[in-house]
Amino acid sequence: MDNKKNTPIDRENIQEKYKWDLESMYANNEAWEEDFEKVKVLVKEISKYKGKTVESSSKLLEVLKLKDDLYRKISNVLVYARMRLDEDSRKSTYQALTDRATNLYVLVNSETSFIVPEILSLEEDDLEKYMQEEEGLKLYEHYLEDVLRGKNHVLSQKEEALLAEIGEMASTPETVFSMLSDADMKFPSIKDESGNNVEITHGNFIPLMESNDRRVREEAFKAVYNTYEEFKNTFASTLNGCVKKNIFYSKARNYSSSLEAALDENNIPTSVYDNLINSVHNNLDAMYKYMDIRKRALKLDNLHMYDIYTPIVKDVDIKVPYDESQTIIKEGLKPLGKAYIEILDEGFNSRWIDVYENRGKRSGAYSSGTYDSKPFVLLNYHETLDNVFTIAHEMGHSIHSYYSKTAQPYIYGSYSIFLAEVASTTNEALLIDHMLKNVKNDNEKLYLLNHYLEQFRTTVYRQTMFAEFEKNIHEYVENGGALTADYLCEMYKGLNEKYYGPDMVVDEEIAFEWARIPHFYYNFYVFQYATGFSSAVSLSQQILEEGEEAVDRYIGFLKSGNSDYPINVLRKAGVDMTTSEPVDKALGLFSQLVDEMDKLI
Repeated sequence: MDNKKNTPIDRENIQEKYKWDLESMYANNEAWEEDFEKVKVLVKEISKYKGKTVESSSKLLEVLKLKDDLYRKISNVLVYARMRLDEDSRKSTYQALTDRATNLYVLVNSETSFIVPEILSLEEDDLEKYMQEEEGLKLYEHYLEDVLRGKNHVLSQKEEALLAEIGEMASTPETVFSMLSDADMKFPSIKDESGNNVEITHGNFIPLMESNDRRVREEAFKAVYNTYEEFKNTFASTLNGCVKKNIFYSKARNYSSSLEAALDENNIPTSVYDNLINSVHNNLDAMYKYMDIRKRALKLDNLHMYDIYTPIVKDVDIKVPYDESQTIIKEGLKPLGKAYIEILDEGFNSRWIDVYENRGKRSGAYSSGTYDSKPFVLLNYHETLDNVFTIAHEMGHSIHSYYSKTAQPYIYGSYSIFLAEVASTTNEALLIDHMLKNVKNDNEKLYLLNHYLEQFRTTVYRQTMFAEFEKNIHEYVENGGALTADYLCEMYKGLNEKYYGPDMVVDEEIAFEWARIPHFYYNFYVFQYATGFSSAVSLSQQILEEGEEAVDRYIGFLKSGNSDYPINVLRKAGVDMTTSEPVDKALGLFSQLVDEMDKLI
C-alpha cells in the first residue's frame, strides 16, 4: 500500500496507526446505540421541568445540570456519527446514523428550548437572589449573564420550540452541498508531470495546482471548475437556501441583519467585520506588488489564476513524509514550552489524527471531537509543505480544545468560533519563523518567504474576499435580490479582479469557485480566519520576543474556553481586536515580506 500516490485508495488498505481512534469514543455501533437511547431518556426527564425552571434556585440548578448532561451525551452521539460518515461518505450505515443523530439533536434543541425563555422571565433582582442562595449557581454566572444579554432576541417558549423544530430542514442546503460535492461529483483524470493518468480529487487538487508543470496546473484548474459549472444551478440553489435560512433566523430573532445575528452570538460588534474588509482594501497595493513579483519570478507574460499556488522557486522541492513532519512541527513549536510539546506528542502517538485520503473521505482538514473524547483531526495528507502547516494548524485547534476542556467545566469547555482560528494560526506563525531562522541558503529562504506570503494571501486576503462575498450576497437577498448562478459568478469574478489586481488574468473558470467552498454554508465563519491570523501574528511575536511571560498569557488564553466573552479573552492574551491595529500590523508585515522577497528575486 502506498499512501503517497495522488490516486485515493480504499480505507481498509490504510494502516491502523494512520487512522483516528474513534473506538475510544464508542467500541462499536451497539455502544453508540446505548447512548442514543440514554439521550432519549434524558430528553423525557428534562421535559418534566417545563414551566418549573425558575420555581426556585435549586430547581434552576437542577435544570442547568441536566441540560449539561444531555448536551454532553448528544454531542458524543452526533460527533461520532459524523466523523464515521466523514471516513467514507458513501457508507449508508453512517449516513443513517448521522441522520438519526441529527434528528435526535433537533429533538434535544426542541425539548430544551423552554429553558432560556423561562430564565428570562425572572427579574434580574430575583436571579441575583437565586445566585446568592444557591452556591452551585455560581458556576453558571457567566452563562446566565450571557443569557440575559440576549433577552431582546429570545422568543416565547412556543416560538423557540418551533424554531428548534425547523433545525432539520434548515440543515438541508449544507447537506445537499456536501453530498453533491463530496459523494456524487466526480472529476476527470489528467496526465501528471510524468504522463501518468491521475484522477482529480478534492484532496489532490491543490497539490496538482502546486505543480511545476504549467500544463498540469491549467488542466487541473479547468477540469475542476468546468465540472462545477455543470452543476452551477444546483449549487446556486443550495447557497440561496442557506442564505435565506440565515436571514429567516435573523428576522425571527429581531436582528437588523443576518451579519449582526451571526456575530452577536459571541458578542462581536459588526464593526470588527467591516474594519477587516476596509483594512484589506487599504492594503491591496502590497498584494498587487506580490502578484507582479510572482509573474516576474515565474517568467510569465501573463499570470493566470492557475499560477498562484505553484512555488516561485522551482529548484527547491520540499517533500515531507508524514512521520518527518512531526519532528519539524515539534521543533517549530518549542517556544510554547515543554508541557505544550508533551501534549503535541500525545496527539501524534495516541491516534488523534486520521492522516491519509481514501475513497469517499470528506475533503479538506478539520479538528473535531467532544468534551469527553480525544481532540480528533481529519487530514488528507500529501507530502507538501502546505500539508505540514495544515497539521500544525489543526493540532493548534486540538490542543486549544485539550487545554480548554481540561481547565474548564463542561459549560465553558469549548471556545467561540471567533477564537477558533487564533491558536491554529499561532502554531503556523511560530513554525514558519523557526524554518526561516534555520534556512540553508537564499534560495530556500525565498521558497519559505513565498510560502509565508501565501499564508497571508490565502488566510487574510482570500478569506476577507470570501467574507466580503458572504456579506454581499446576504445583503443582496435582504434587499430583495435572487441568487442566480449568473449573479453569483459575476460578483465572485469581480471580487477576484479587485483583490488580485491588474497583473492577474482572472480566468473565466474562477467565476465558479464559489460553488466549491463549503465555508459559505457556515454563517459568516470565514472572516475569523483573517482576524485569527492577524491575532496570531501579534501573539507569536510576543511569544518570541517576551518569552515565558507571553507564553504564560498565551497558555492562559488556551485554558479560558468560554469562561468570558472572546474579545475579553483575547485582550487578556495581549491582542485587542476592537481596534484595527492587529490587522494593520499583520498587513504591514506582509508588505515588509513582499519587499524582502523583491530584493531576493
